[in-house]
Amino acid sequence: MGRRRVSDHPCLVVCPPGLEARVAEELVALGARPERTGRGGVSVGLTTRRLYAANLFQRCATRILVRADRFTVRTFADLERRIAAIDWSPWLPADAAPRFRVTTRHSKLWHGGAVAERFAAAFPETGGKGFEEGGMGDVAHPLVVVRGVDDRFTVSVDSSGAPLHERGWRQATAKAPLRESVAAGLLASAGWDPSAPLVDPMCGSGTIAIEAALLAAGVPAAADRHLALWDWPSFEPGTWASVGADAARLREAAAVPDGSGMPRIVATDRDAGAIEAARANAERAGVADRIEFRVAPVAVLEPPPGAGGGEPAGLVATNPPWGGRVGGGDLRNLYATLGRVAAERFPGWGIGVLVADRDLARQVRLGLDERLHLDLGGRSAHWLVGRLPA
Repeated sequence: MGRRRVSDHPCLVVCPPGLEARVAEELVALGARPERTGRGGVSVGLTTRRLYAANLFQRCATRILVRADRFTVRTFADLERRIAAIDWSPWLPADAAPRFRVTTRHSKLWHGGAVAERFAAAFPETGGKGFEEGGMGDVAHPLVVVRGVDDRFTVSVDSSGAPLHERGWRQATAKAPLRESVAAGLLASAGWDPSAPLVDPMCGSGTIAIEAALLAAGVPAAADRHLALWDWPSFEPGTWASVGADAARLREAAAVPDGSGMPRIVATDRDAGAIEAARANAERAGVADRIEFRVAPVAVLEPPPGAGGGEPAGLVATNPPWGGRVGGGDLRNLYATLGRVAAERFPGWGIGVLVADRDLARQVRLGLDERLHLDLGGRSAHWLVGRLPA
């Protein structure tokens, strides 16, 4: 493979399965043209500036992999020759000790560990050890992803570091926490307007409300965190500064003097411990002043004061208990109460409910339509959205 122009990056944007369309929309908003969509990823060509911007601004992505090489091999001797021909210089310094994540399917070189060892041999600092070590945010050991299918191998370098859904604020968690990237996808697919109110009546650790508040505050998804691309030999500080200036302008546009006119975001839960955890998370995220936390059951749910009056319609958005996922029990009454209270007290609002059991969701009785079909930790989930009668 000849030396690549580092301003032209073939990329795979990895995401939770079911959020591919949302990721593609985010890429289009950055001026990119997605090429192909597969399960859990979107292929796209990115300039250096768009690669930096995608890592900073994309809310639904998990990580962005840059393609380093593609080749077909059927013997380890051929693999070793192809590895020796890869030009790593744009992404990895000469003394790098990368980690290797290898998967193979229907390939003669089926042993992932043996493939990883061949790659590691090209980097003396690894000591020839090819297995992935450390967390995904291991700054000292950049991640190289190798995927072999039908003897055709794709070699990619991770540009993100820690998964992009790790915004940096989550420490206190309630049961079954929702990924931040998934919460962003729920809000986007429900069409929530950041200037409109939002209520989560079963907020758990607060992910939906906090993600909404960060969006309303103009805070980029990867703000205040280390990105793997910062350590690349080809990193362009001036280009990054330009992208950072865009982020600063976004925050300035979203700033509200003296706290007046802020979007009214309400997060409630009947579990006082969950509310305590959610409030602590919001404080770390820097948006505690944008969210009102209440310990309350669904039955007493109310819109925030002053909601309505010509502003954009609000959204009731929640990830209620799934039964087997959180602790079992008959949840039909809880879902029915949610539907009844929402219909009575939130006329004209949107409503979104994340469920694993569509039969159980029918207890809400609001004629919801599926907007997203997600795979969350190996379990199927449905994001059902509707409009409450005015």
